[in-house]
Amino acid sequence: MAMQAQATPKDQPHRFLKLREIKALTTLSTSELYRRIAAGTFPRQVMLGPKSAVWIEAEVLAWCNARISASRGGEKLNDE
Repeated sequence: MAMQAQATPKDQPHRFLKLREIKALTTLSTSELYRRIAAGTFPRQVMLGPKSAVWIEAEVLAWCNARISASRGGEKLNDE
């Protein structure tokens, strides 16, 4: 019996995060998150239903990494 190759991160499905997790990860308040979404400077949520919003973990982590890079490299971001 042949062994299957292990899945790489890009092969794995997206992980969804709820608002509580986004707030803990970013330390931003709910109102600040939604202000940034409206301004186009934070990833938009995905609606799973009429009252169920989630964010894609990879997009939020990329946003966090961009903030770190800008802080370390002195690059100014538009949402400041």
